[in-house]
Amino acid sequence: MSSKARILVAFVIFIGVLFGAVYPTRTYLAQRRDLRAANQKLALFKEQNAHLEAEAKRLGSDAEIERIARARFNLVKPGEEAYAVVAVPPKPGDPASQAAAAAAGPAAPPPAARRPGGAGAVVDWMVGALQRVF
Repeated sequence: MSSKARILVAFVIFIGVLFGAVYPTRTYLAQRRDLRAANQKLALFKEQNAHLEAEAKRLGSDAEIERIARARFNLVKPGEEAYAVVAVPPKPGDPASQAAAAAAGPAAPPPAARRPGGAGAVVDWMVGALQRVF
């Protein structure tokens, strides 16, 4: 065999070894990188899961349920009385109240018509409370 043929055969073998070694090495390194990223996500998910389990345990306690019911829904225990502190509505002609209303944004819808027996005030209070909650 001539020297040119030997060089060509050696080059072909070198290219074959190169492809045989480089491709699996790239794949191996990519898999290691993916595995490292998956382990980081797993650690993050475990941390979040532990936090959420602690939160669920805290929210399941009777004291927390009572606190949320009182704070969000204004519920009271039997025999207790609930009081609501409401702002005094501004006078229609007062310039200071007009400036405050303009700064506050769009006006609230007008209250419902008063019903006999004071029921209108209760309905207005309930509507206002529900608007504050939702």
